[in-house]
Amino acid sequence: MTRDITEYLSDAVARGGSDLHLSAWAPACVRINGAIQPIDDVMLEPATVRSLILDTLTESQRATLEQEWELDYALQVEGVGRFRGNVHIARGQVEAAFRFIRQDIPDLETLGHHEALRYFCSLRSGLVLITGITGSGKSTTLASMVKLISDTHSDVIITLEDPIEFIFQHSSSLIKQREIGGDTHSFPRALRQALRQDPDVIVVSEMRDLDTIRIALTAAETGHLVLATLHTPDAPQTIDRLVDVFPADQQPQIVAQLSSALGGIVCQRLIPRADGQGRILASEVLVPNHGIRNCIRERKLEQIVGLMEIGHRDGSRTIDQSIAGLLDAQLITREEAIFHCRERKSFEVPPAPPRKPKSIWT
Repeated sequence: MTRDITEYLSDAVARGGSDLHLSAWAPACVRINGAIQPIDDVMLEPATVRSLILDTLTESQRATLEQEWELDYALQVEGVGRFRGNVHIARGQVEAAFRFIRQDIPDLETLGHHEALRYFCSLRSGLVLITGITGSGKSTTLASMVKLISDTHSDVIITLEDPIEFIFQHSSSLIKQREIGGDTHSFPRALRQALRQDPDVIVVSEMRDLDTIRIALTAAETGHLVLATLHTPDAPQTIDRLVDVFPADQQPQIVAQLSSALGGIVCQRLIPRADGQGRILASEVLVPNHGIRNCIRERKLEQIVGLMEIGHRDGSRTIDQSIAGLLDAQLITREEAIFHCRERKSFEVPPAPPRKPKSIWT
């Protein structure tokens, strides 16, 4: 007997899952600690999957799906929790993925973050980027930073989200959460308007296009702290991505803006723990000093990793330094360290030297 969508979502949360996947001709699957597992052995027919998914949508959301063929939205399920849903078409069938959003926003320290993130939260202007692959915890880190700023400053914080995930409570700061598609039409338009709404901090859930990046840089230059996420694996590639999205004739200006406005970069990934009890955070942190800003200005990005390695006094560290610390503490295995690191040679155990054969005369 097919269960309803509430039962599937509840089961996924009870198992400690981060995502629920509903696909045609496959069982409902849940991602637990990074691995996909079937919830049961019931193969879902296309009509069943479609019905389960449409039950979660409003009439306007159904109309958007019919027109656009894909949809991002937030879903609140009574007694279960809040989810970020993405509905899409695969081989002509409606399918979906639901990301569970824990509403108890954790402190930065409990996530395992570097102390430099507290410094980023204390900045009064600049662009701070949280990057990593999908499922690496960027949204949770961003929410933790917003909570810390809200609790420790008297600011106006404007968030631009697609969709709204964590629900913030007003604390020492006033927090205005705006959802793309529900409260405003687009990130660029919302970002332009945000500059007229007396903000101290602007949060952009994802920088997706040229206009959003351009306006975010301008906001960071003009006395606002801008926090945003980006899908890039490390600090040099993050800088490269921000610049390369612009036409060649505009890149010199963007490089100049970025070299002065950049407040910091955090590139994070979640690595399976050695004891099998979930995953642990490893992160690359770039705190721009004079040398790093010069490298950005001159586009000598190949030198940034070396400057980060020696910039620990400023708060920088490379992903390999973070992974080495986890390996030394025996929190991850050497195999995982080699898989996730930048320089494999640093983590590979050198072969033992050949033994000198004994002489038959001794």
